Amino acid sequence: MAHHPRLVLHCPRVEDPAELIPALSAALAAGRVDAVVLPLPERDDRTLVNFAKPFAPLVQEAGAALLLADRFDLVARSGADGVHLSDPAALSEALEMLGPQERIVGCAGLRARHDAMEAAELGCDYVAFGEPQAEGTTPPLPAVAERAAWWAEVFQTPCVAYAPDLAAVETLAPTGAEFVALGPDSWPSPDPAAAVKAALAVLEAHPLPVD
Repeated sequence: MAHHPRLVLHCPRVEDPAELIPALSAALAAGRVDAVVLPLPERDDRTLVNFAKPFAPLVQEAGAALLLADRFDLVARSGADGVHLSDPAALSEALEMLGPQERIVGCAGLRARHDAMEAAELGCDYVAFGEPQAEGTTPPLPAVAERAAWWAEVFQTPCVAYAPDLAAVETLAPTGAEFVALGPDSWPSPDPAAAVKAALAVLEAHPLPVD
């Protein structure tokens, strides 16, 4: 099997699962996706669990992991595989809750190299670079590529490099990052299957270094 960066999909935030499930189904059928990050709307916990539940079998039957955005407390109840944290301040608590369950705990929101190193030392399953910040700005792509290349060369903890659009995949694929995440502005529309196929074609052209 080719050893190349794998694909993660970040979903847009929607109010009704029916707004997203058809596009996600098409994306998952188009090629190998390793993880799907699902943001949740602002609802009560019971409603959020019911919101997330239809996504778990859809994603898992495609061979991918479903990661809830931030709500690690709802992972087990929703059937998800883990959590994708946008704030490293929540990492210790998430690891304490989900670590014994062998669930995935990924960590983004890492503004400095030291923050990423601390997250890895705490035991997160991956670090992520390049995602939009709380104020909505996205880090410059060359800086994300540099950070991902540095991390991939030095550390064992896997790295996810965030591509805000399909064109950015070309820049991030050669960095050595184990995963490239496609942001929600790129794949749900107009053609989710085409977006996944295009991203995978780029990733498959960039083998990862073999240890």
